Amino acid sequence: MTVKAILDAKGREVVTVSADKTLGEAVSLLAARGIGAVVVTTDNGRIRGILSERDVVRVIGNEGPGVLEKPVSAIMTARVRVCQESHTVNEVMQIMTEGRFRHLPVEEQGRLVGIVSIGDVVKRRIEEAEREAEEIRSYIATA
Repeated sequence: MTVKAILDAKGREVVTVSADKTLGEAVSLLAARGIGAVVVTTDNGRIRGILSERDVVRVIGNEGPGVLEKPVSAIMTARVRVCQESHTVNEVMQIMTEGRFRHLPVEEQGRLVGIVSIGDVVKRRIEEAEREAEEIRSYIATA
């Protein structure tokens, strides 16, 4: 299964924020949408960074709540790992495991086209395993 199949099933909407918004505005967006990360983009859809719950907790823990007035650009992770629609579930799991992160923007031709979370990836992997097990059971039953 590929990232394209995941996006086709779940949708391609990505919650984004501009780098000049305050951390407080971004946190409000995370809470309102019930999500764990927002992608920081330019006006033309290019990825500039990512801001996750972990980033927020870390910076508030280190600097206190006053940091909520700082721009997202001061807190975001600027070196963003991305994947393409052609990546497999196993490849994405490896990228996420090695990088120790839970959200991976999907980029095609330099533009943001979706995002996958560890939950999306695990769900698809479980579905694959269940389908394979059912195929084996069916094969055994007819043999």
